[in-house]
Parts: sequence; C-alpha cells; structure tokens
Amino acid sequence: MRKLLLVVAVLAAAWAYDRFEHPGAEVALLEAPDVATTATDNAALRDARASRADGVQVQGSGRVVALLPDDNKGSRHQRFIVEVDPGFTVLLAHNIDLAPRVAQLAMGDRVSFYGEYVWNEKGGVVHWTHHDPGGRHVDGWIQREGQIYQ
Repeated sequence: MRKLLLVVAVLAAAWAYDRFEHPGAEVALLEAPDVATTATDNAALRDARASRADGVQVQGSGRVVALLPDDNKGSRHQRFIVEVDPGFTVLLAHNIDLAPRVAQLAMGDRVSFYGEYVWNEKGGVVHWTHHDPGGRHVDGWIQREGQIYQ
C-alpha cells in the first residue's frame, strides 16, 4: 500500500510540475456549454465596428468564408475570416501556441467566438480567443461543432 501511495504521489508531482512550469503545454479542449448560453446576435461586434473600437471584448458567430495560412511570426496564430453579417467579415487570429488549433475547420463552417476586437478598415480582428496562462487577460474561446477551443 505504501508503494502505491508513493507512486501516486510521484505521478501527481510530475503532473503539477509540468502544468505549472509550462502553462502553455496544457491546452484546454472543453465540451461546449449549452447552446442557449452561447447564442448571440453580433450586436456588440457591430457596435465595436461602427465605433472603430480597439480592445473591446466581443462575442459573435458566423460562417467561415476564408482559410488563411498560419501566422508564424512570433506566437503562432491560426487565421480565418468569418462573415458575421452579410457584407461584414472579421479576421479571427487564434493563438495556437496557447490553445489547440480549431480542428478540421472548413469553408462554410459555423463558429462562435469570444475575444478582443481591434478595428481595421477590412472589418477588424478578433484575437485573445484563448486562455491567458498568466491570468492577466479575459479568457476567450472559439466554438465549432460542439467543441470549445481555448
């Protein structure tokens, strides 16, 4: 019995060391919450665009209309464009050094997201769609087919 407890203690210590010494190494792939809690009408996103906001937390949803190459300069980001309303698109820049890549993403997929909006003339960018291992920023997420990536 003592040997078993010792083995369990060593395994728990190794897990805790890896998790807290390398916070980006453990990424979250969570089950999606109830759809009713994530439904949005993109109103905050429309308001952010209209006011040319910078650094505003928004929640939105839409259809993937373009898949772009990853941005590998600095932190790596999966990039894709989502049409949230007819004629209104936004670039999602999802940090894949801190969060799992949105799996099997394809043109036409519906996604929901929560992150920080930054206005630009092309419609804007939503980033911080991941957890913050330092706890200094609001955690964001992307949801696709019942899975949340953060």
